[in-house]
Amino acid sequence: MGKSDLEEAFAGWIRILKMPVPIREHRFHAARKWRFDFAWPEFMVAVEIEGGVWMQGGHNRGRGYIEDCEKYNFAAAEKWTVYRFADAKLIINGDAARWLKERFPKRAA
Repeated sequence: MGKSDLEEAFAGWIRILKMPVPIREHRFHAARKWRFDFAWPEFMVAVEIEGGVWMQGGHNRGRGYIEDCEKYNFAAAEKWTVYRFADAKLIINGDAARWLKERFPKRAA
């Protein structure tokens, strides 16, 4: 599973901002093989980088969208906080990572 340019940009900002190191492609449901793009399991915080928004990618059409809803609902029921970022400009310029850092659990600071 390849990592998108947006995911790589976000990962770079996580390092620059000296945030705790996330697990990439963290599998949080064994049977469904659901993964988060970035996860901090000790804090139950995850990030999904939503690509393909303007080109009708697989996650933005019928079946993919429904499956993502199921994934995010399961995560919420399991007490995960999932942040979703879709604006490429905010990911690339670091605003998404800075926003996350401001809201990250205080014990991680």
